[in-house]
Amino acid sequence: MKMMGEQQVLGFPPLSIDVQKPTDGLKCFDDDGRIKRTGTVWTGSAHIITAVIGSGVLSLAWAIGQLGWVAGPAVMLIFAFVIYYTSALLSDCYRSGDPETGKRNYTYMDAVHANLGGVKVKICGFIQYLNLFGVAIGYTIAASISMMAIKKSNCYHKTGGKGPCKMSSNPYMIIFGVVEIMFSQIPDFDQIWWLSIVAAVMSFTYSSIGLALGVAQTVANGGIKGSLTGISIGTVTETQKIWRSFQAFGDIAFAYSYSIILIEIQDTIKSPPSEAKTMKKATVISVAVTTAFYMLCGCMGYAAFGDEAPGNLLTGFGFYNPYWLLDIANAAIVIHLVGAYQVYCQPLFAFIEKWTNKSYPNNPLNKQINFGGKFSLNLFRLIWRSLFVVATTVISMLLPFFNDVVGLLGALGFWPLTVYFPVEMYIVQKKVKKWSTKWVCLQMLSLACLVISVAAAVGSVAGVVTDLKVYRPFKSDY
Repeated sequence: MKMMGEQQVLGFPPLSIDVQKPTDGLKCFDDDGRIKRTGTVWTGSAHIITAVIGSGVLSLAWAIGQLGWVAGPAVMLIFAFVIYYTSALLSDCYRSGDPETGKRNYTYMDAVHANLGGVKVKICGFIQYLNLFGVAIGYTIAASISMMAIKKSNCYHKTGGKGPCKMSSNPYMIIFGVVEIMFSQIPDFDQIWWLSIVAAVMSFTYSSIGLALGVAQTVANGGIKGSLTGISIGTVTETQKIWRSFQAFGDIAFAYSYSIILIEIQDTIKSPPSEAKTMKKATVISVAVTTAFYMLCGCMGYAAFGDEAPGNLLTGFGFYNPYWLLDIANAAIVIHLVGAYQVYCQPLFAFIEKWTNKSYPNNPLNKQINFGGKFSLNLFRLIWRSLFVVATTVISMLLPFFNDVVGLLGALGFWPLTVYFPVEMYIVQKKVKKWSTKWVCLQMLSLACLVISVAAAVGSVAGVVTDLKVYRPFKSDY
C-alpha cells in the first residue's frame, strides 16, 4: 500500500493541540509540544518497504521483458539511484532553516508551502490529487482482474488449461465499486491501526507467491527465457517495441514511488541525531532491499516467460497451477487493494469536503441523517463519495488495461513529485546559488527525468490506444 494510514491529510496542516509540558522532569514531548517520537532507522526502513512494495511489483516482469536482460535491470538500478538521491534531498527539507532546530514540516505539502509557496503549492496539490484519482482507477482495475483471475484459475484447472474460460471484468469492477462505496462511509477508515499490518502481510504474500511461481516455472522450463534486448521484433512491430519500452519506464517508476509519504514517515523519527541523517540511512536500507526484491520478482518472471511475460504476473496466466496458490495470491491482492483504495482516497475526500464546508457553509446537503441515535450519516459525504467511486469504476470499465494505466500513473507522478519539487525545495533550503555547478547538475537531473516521464506517458497512452483497437467497452470478454 503506498499510503499506510498516515496521520495527516495531504495539503492541510495537522490539528493544533495545546498541551502543558510536564514539570516532573520527564521528557514526554518534542520541541513542538507534540508527543515525543520514537522512530529509528529500522522503523523508518520498515515503513518505507511496506509502503513501496505493492501492486506495482506485478508489472515488473513485463517491464523487464520489453527492455531485455541488459537494459531492464540497468533501468531499474537507475531508478533506484534517482529515488534514493531525490529522497535524500527531500529529507533535508523536513525542517525549515536549521536542520537540527528549524520548524518541522509534517507533510509533503507543508514542505512545499514552507520552501516554495505561492502558485507552486496549488500546482503540487493539483498533481497530488490527480494522482490519487488515477491510483483509485488503477486499484479498481487491479482488484477486479484479480477477482476474475480466481474464477479463471479454477476454470483452467478443470479444463487442464484447454478451455477458453472467457469472462468480462465489468461485474467484478461493479462489485469492487459497491464495496468501496460502503467502506467510504466509515469515519477515519485510514486511521484503523491494523490496516497497515494487513496491507504489509497481503503485499508480501502475493509478491512472494509471484516470485516463487516464477522460480518454479524457470526450473520447469529447464532454462532461462528472454533475450539481451527484450521482446523481439516480429512478436511486436518496431513502433510497438519503442512505445512498450517507454511504457516500461513508467511501470518501474510506479513501483518505486513513495516520495509523497516520505515526510510523513520522517515525522515519526526521533531526534537527535537529526531526522534527516536517520532518514537517509533508512532510505539506503529500504531502497536496497526493495530493489533486490524487485530484481528477483521482475527477472524471475521474465526468465520464466520471456517474450510472453504478462502485464500482470498473477493474472496473465502464464501459469495456472497450482490453482489454489494463485487463488491465495489474487485474494491477497483484492484484500490489500480494498483497503488501499480508501487510504489513498481519504486525502481527496477530506479536501473536497473541507473546501465545500468552507465555501458553502449553509449547504442543505451538509446535514447529518441519524439512524436510531446509534449511527449518523452525512448526506453530502454519502453523495460525493459515492459519485467519486462510481466515476472511478466507470472509467476503469472503459479502460481496463492494468499495465497501461500503471505506466501512465508512474509517468505522471515520477517527475513532478519525486524529482522536481524535491530538487526545487532543496535548492531553496540549502540556498544553492543559481548557475553554480551543483545547481546546474540538479537542473540537468530534473530535465532528464522530465524527458523520461514524458516518454513513459507517451508510451502508456500509445498502449491504451492500441488496446482500444480490439477492446469494446462494456462488451468485450477476456
